[in-house]
Amino acid sequence: MSSERRTLALTLRDVAREPSADGTERVVLATDTGAVQCRLHDATHGDAAVVWVFGTGGGLGGPAGGVYARLGQALLPSGVTSLEVAYRRPGDLVPCVLDTLLGVEYVAALGRVRVILVGHSFGGAVVINTGAASEQVIAVAALSSQSAGTGAVAELAPRPLLLAHGTADEILPDRCSRDIYDRAREPRRLVLYANCRHGLDQCRDALDRDLTSWIHEVLGAAR
Repeated sequence: MSSERRTLALTLRDVAREPSADGTERVVLATDTGAVQCRLHDATHGDAAVVWVFGTGGGLGGPAGGVYARLGQALLPSGVTSLEVAYRRPGDLVPCVLDTLLGVEYVAALGRVRVILVGHSFGGAVVINTGAASEQVIAVAALSSQSAGTGAVAELAPRPLLLAHGTADEILPDRCSRDIYDRAREPRRLVLYANCRHGLDQCRDALDRDLTSWIHEVLGAAR
């Protein structure tokens, strides 16, 4: 993974932004190998952003009843921009990492130079590899993460890592996050939600609270 990450790249050809009825913006990052579709929650101030990515199915859905869109709006008053990224080739790790790196570069071009990554399921491996490859990334959160493809996790230090997992995950057992935690370096945090399944719907309120608190904590420490 690390050698591929160094040698592969995307070339950005064009950027299109279009307002949506829900107050967000649809962003299309046109590259030499296809378009990366995104949803932007653009704060009017601040230098921080969260880039959110999804599971192996891709798209712009997300876990816990739409936690990405929900927190994307909730973080706006704090000056935190959010960009949700839909992969060009869902489930293919290296292209998905490149798409996420492109998202990081895009928000950095908007002046959001402190970037936090959040990924769910397969997206946990995506954000761990993206964080290890980008100097703009100041912290990484992996939700219900797979352990496959996370060999770069030790490279994240000294940037904070948050792992969150449900103990009743029917797809990826919580031992996946516990394994990642064991291989990571400090600062690291593991949160296990009792009786919560892979989609994290059963622990939605707790996830909102813990993820929001962690994001504010990271940004406060990184000023």
